[in-house]
Amino acid sequence: MNAQLERNRAILKKYIPGPAVDPIANWIYRYDFKLKIKRGRATKYGDYRPPVKGMNHQITINNNLNAYAFLITLVHEIAHLSNWEKHAERVKPHGEEWKQEFRSLMRPFLSEQIFPQDVIAALNRYLQNPAASSCTDLNLQRTLKRYDKMDGLRLLEQLPQGSTFVSGRRHFVKGKKLRKRFICRETRTNAQYLFNPLAEVILVSLPLITE
Repeated sequence: MNAQLERNRAILKKYIPGPAVDPIANWIYRYDFKLKIKRGRATKYGDYRPPVKGMNHQITINNNLNAYAFLITLVHEIAHLSNWEKHAERVKPHGEEWKQEFRSLMRPFLSEQIFPQDVIAALNRYLQNPAASSCTDLNLQRTLKRYDKMDGLRLLEQLPQGSTFVSGRRHFVKGKKLRKRFICRETRTNAQYLFNPLAEVILVSLPLITE
């Protein structure tokens, strides 16, 4: 029995649905990449770095993703690795070649043994034209967040306009929606910021109701 494969499986079992463990463990062994689990990062869910100076491929994934989001992000980054091995830097990172690679690698996981029906439906829609980040597809992101452990957090879009909330230790008041984002006012400085509707925030108070 391959010891490296067993180590891969033991790690992956903590982060992704059980039926996906063996194929992903085999990919790690086959592609010989270094998988690093990182603390949650606000700007990205994962990233890929090609081999330099004799080093292995490297993929990092945030540790605070739910099992379904973790798996999708990991396959997204493995698609970068596979695409790089085929084309190196001759194609765009999220060009048509990567999209085809991501679709191909993702397709075997579109099973109810791995994902709930609502996630499969959202994924099928997203895979028609996958973007640089699944974060940009609000339908997929909204569906995945149903499976997050919110621990007292709320999605900004769930709060009424005028609610006060905390994000990053700062207090804001939720304003109107401008196209895809909400404009919110920081209470201390009165500066205005645009927020993703799926931003996870702490509700402080609801708006006052006046007659």
